[in-house]
Amino acid sequence: MTDAESLLGARRILVSANGLTFEVFEAGEGERLALLLHGFPETAVMWRHLVAPLVAKGYRVWAVNQRGYGATTRPRSREDYALAALTGDVAALIDASGAPSVTLIGHDWGGMVAWVVAIRKLRPLDRLVVINIPHPLCFRAALRGFRQKLKSAYAAFFQIPVLPDWLLSAGQGYLTGLLVRVAARRAEAIPPKVLALYRDNAAAPGGATAMLNWYRAAGRELFAAADLAAPIDVPVLVVWGTDDAALALVCLEGTDRYARQLRIELLPGVSHFSPEDAPEKLVALMENFL
Repeated sequence: MTDAESLLGARRILVSANGLTFEVFEAGEGERLALLLHGFPETAVMWRHLVAPLVAKGYRVWAVNQRGYGATTRPRSREDYALAALTGDVAALIDASGAPSVTLIGHDWGGMVAWVVAIRKLRPLDRLVVINIPHPLCFRAALRGFRQKLKSAYAAFFQIPVLPDWLLSAGQGYLTGLLVRVAARRAEAIPPKVLALYRDNAAAPGGATAMLNWYRAAGRELFAAADLAAPIDVPVLVVWGTDDAALALVCLEGTDRYARQLRIELLPGVSHFSPEDAPEKLVALMENFL
């Protein structure tokens, strides 16, 4: 059993979808799928506190290492991380699962992809849960203000070739680990064994570049896409740790314009990495919603 399997309480399977091979951690069984999409710079291990509660509610859980992460196929070209590819991965994974009922749960970049899957109605969903990531059009609006521009400055730095790739991977991913620890606020939120997995992922050949290509391809597209205003009809839960180093609370303004059945829950004093920083609170909110 791998460290990831042990931490997640799930079995590792390989799933062919959208022309790639995905490393998926599966727990539970049945026709109701909870598809979990991690963010940057974490891996599927970030969901370790949610797997058992979701299984207890009758879900089959798939915690996925997304394109470029873990043992999932790591395409080399920046264009391979375009928004259509990332959302196409989710649609293909849903098809591969064979599940007739899907709840999509995403954090950070995984949440942004989840938003777009729901907006574009790529596959039918029962529910959508997004954690510390705004609707893409609300994020665009927030970026007009100085506060969010300042918080997002790191993303502009990520557009530079080579240098950020080297910084995130050097010293066995030392800076990647440091970024996670600092942004998580509480050191105990990310145990050493988990942090080591995040660092190993960044230090793997091509690992840091793959993570950054999400920003370099899909990140740019989000500011040009003209089809992101379509209303979302399924119930949506937004959970937001208010002590977010990367995203200001203003990013939530206007979300109700795009989600017809919206519930927003704030977690005061909780960091961007709320699934690891405040798992008990997150589980309680999700159990009530689901």
